[in-house]
Amino acid sequence: MPRQNYIFTSESVSEGHPDKVCDRISDAVLDAFLREEAEARVACETFATTNRVVIGGEVGLSDKSKLAEYLDRVDSIARECIRDIGYEQDKFHWNSVEVTNLLHAQSAHIAQGVDKSEIKDEGAGDQGIMFGYAVEDTPELMPAPIHYAHQILRRLAEVRKSGQEPTLRPDAKSQISLRYEDGKPVEVTSIVLSTQHERENQTSADIRAIVEPYIREVLPDGWITDATEWWVNPTGVFVIGGPDGDAGLTGRKIIVDTYGGSAPHGGGAFSGKDPTKVDRSAAYAARYLAKNVVAAGMAKRCTIQLSYAIGISKPLSIYADTYGTGEVHEEKIENAIREVMDLTPRGIRTHLGLNRPIYERTAAYGHFGRAPEADGGFSWERTDLADALRRAV
Repeated sequence: MPRQNYIFTSESVSEGHPDKVCDRISDAVLDAFLREEAEARVACETFATTNRVVIGGEVGLSDKSKLAEYLDRVDSIARECIRDIGYEQDKFHWNSVEVTNLLHAQSAHIAQGVDKSEIKDEGAGDQGIMFGYAVEDTPELMPAPIHYAHQILRRLAEVRKSGQEPTLRPDAKSQISLRYEDGKPVEVTSIVLSTQHERENQTSADIRAIVEPYIREVLPDGWITDATEWWVNPTGVFVIGGPDGDAGLTGRKIIVDTYGGSAPHGGGAFSGKDPTKVDRSAAYAARYLAKNVVAAGMAKRCTIQLSYAIGISKPLSIYADTYGTGEVHEEKIENAIREVMDLTPRGIRTHLGLNRPIYERTAAYGHFGRAPEADGGFSWERTDLADALRRAV
């Protein structure tokens, strides 16, 4: 039986964190190619440091004559991402940063595995294991520590961009420690918030006075108590931030992107990868399945693991774990999953509508626990498979 009484901590980082700047640029490049062609192939990596952004990786369009045109757009895509995030610092400014574009055509050896597998169907873009997770902590069926760590930073970004809090700057990190009692989150034991700000004469107390009302607004009533520890800008001045303060790289915040450490992670990053890459699409499918298992009332908590081999279309294995909370045996859940969803790479993309330019918005504040959107964004957050799963068991 899982522990029922404990403290668990998760962290999030803002859209202005150096790694998230890079994730944003990589996903914006991906979206640009998907707008041109739904089957575009993209594996885009970004590196950022003082006054410099370097973009590399592989891209592919069926009409190769258009490739150069789209590669020429990458400079402006990167600058628009940086501008929207809000960087206009002397040493990292959207208009003056040096952008180096090293993207090139996709390897033919990688393409052949995806284009034609041994069973005459599209194969997985790589080998690997992917995990999905859901739990009854929140209405979104997300672990509460990571969910609220994200929510704090999203709210601070809103008031920064609106001009309501003009001295806040883009780079920020949050961390929430939650006490669980009888398996349910009941109290915040500590809050850590570090945010970049405008002036060196602003103290930690000054910054706390700015951010505390928004933190209290986001967290459920009663969770902050007199015993809650606050650590706001604990190192003091944080004026130099973003890639000028610390280099950034695509794919370095995979735990922030997923479940905040509450569940296993297969190790593959998401951003900059088109949905033929099962690192991304199968992780989305695993979340979709785990969420629907919990939404169907089959368990209070569920992890789904999928595994793939490059060039092979069907998953090599499907594994479910309900941590002793299941109303249905895990083996029946695994069999039901096989029955209700085609988990080949193409089947996942078709079921979830992944061949769309919907990825830039995923680059910050988590890929999971977000509301499904009318244009297909966050389709993996739907719970429309719950009835089919119940029938299948």
